[in-house]
Amino acid sequence: MAVAAIAVIGVGVVAPVVVPTESQAQSRRTVPPTARYVSSSGQGFILDTSGSRPLMRLERSTEVWVLRPTPAPRGDIIYRNDNGDQVLRVTPDGAVTLYTTATPQGSPASRVGEAQGLASAAMTGAQLVDYFMRQSYRASQAMGRLIVIDVDIQPGSEQVAADTVSAASDAIVRMARSSNLRAQVERVRRVVVSDQGRPGVSLVQGTLRIVIDADAGIAGRPSSARIVRVVGGDALNR
Repeated sequence: MAVAAIAVIGVGVVAPVVVPTESQAQSRRTVPPTARYVSSSGQGFILDTSGSRPLMRLERSTEVWVLRPTPAPRGDIIYRNDNGDQVLRVTPDGAVTLYTTATPQGSPASRVGEAQGLASAAMTGAQLVDYFMRQSYRASQAMGRLIVIDVDIQPGSEQVAADTVSAASDAIVRMARSSNLRAQVERVRRVVVSDQGRPGVSLVQGTLRIVIDADAGIAGRPSSARIVRVVGGDALNR
């Protein structure tokens, strides 16, 4: 399995200052900083509101979602991902509802215990190369052909790049299993992750290019949902 992982020294992008909003402050008063929940549909997840950005990870998934809290009627807080999808709803008294593709109308969730924070641990250079190769293998297995992953980053961007590669692999695997999105993801032959240029996601001539803002941390990379939106295009509206 061929994977190219290249470290390039360059100039980073300065991240904007994140100021907690009133809705974030309210949500932190009603939701424990980090806890594990289980919805009525059986889906478990961890919600981490201890940092400047709320984070969430579904159980049996490696992807950590960066959420954006916004106020809703009756004092509720709605958490959305970077694709604009509603993921959670929290009431003033702390009641939590989870929204997924399997339960788009919402599934009430109960807190079942404490959990560790979702900040990623740093990896060594050798661990990163091995991780990139495993993600390439995972995407390639889903497609039945080689998906090459190239990483062109400067020192200090490694962890965000690793999170990005994981999100890209998640998106490819999900689309490969979808009857209406399989044809769209067939166009992807190569994934390139870079920290040079304007952050964004594009698919041009078989290359899925993802530019990250490493200085923004995990919030500086796209979620798998956003990648699916770019690759899937009009097929998502059929």
